[in-house]
Amino acid sequence: MRAGKKDNEIFKGRVISSGFATGDMVVIGDWKDSPHGPFTNLMWAKPDGTRVLIAPSRELGDFVSSLYSFEEVIVSRMEIERSDKSIDVSCDLGRVSMEWGMTIPLPFSRPRWFIANVEALFARLFFGTKTHGTTRNGLKEWYHVRGLSRMKSVMLDLDGRSSNQMTGMAPSACFGFSSPPRMPLSVRVDSHIAAAES
Repeated sequence: MRAGKKDNEIFKGRVISSGFATGDMVVIGDWKDSPHGPFTNLMWAKPDGTRVLIAPSRELGDFVSSLYSFEEVIVSRMEIERSDKSIDVSCDLGRVSMEWGMTIPLPFSRPRWFIANVEALFARLFFGTKTHGTTRNGLKEWYHVRGLSRMKSVMLDLDGRSSNQMTGMAPSACFGFSSPPRMPLSVRVDSHIAAAES
């Protein structure tokens, strides 16, 4: 999103997240349709709390880090292999792979007021997350969830850290106004971003 732009911008894709037995936590944003074209990025929280963004270009790294908080931004080549129920991301630091089960769809569109007020209560209660908030640069964001899938298997091999044992997410994985879901999940979602006054 360009600074000062007031139009609603929509990012359609999946947010796929899991903790690992090593204490690492990873969130994959896999966006098939966005104002920046299709792209994938990795958000990695190390056991010491350091939050790292791995992005495929400087422009996308600058954009994502304007919305969420990181101690380090790495621009890296990214090779993506995906299916309907899995994603495998390779980058200069290594590889992350996640596989999930059947998607439970949420087929009906909900207005923003419903997402921000009603749906938010269920999100906090069941998943420990938020569906609406303010980004780092003062924009408003709504997560319009379209479907949920439980994780089946995960694999991490980043910068010498390796694990194939999934765990829940800890608060230290919070990159912005919302933490990832407590349990490992693949979430089909539309992210709506707009200026605060809209």
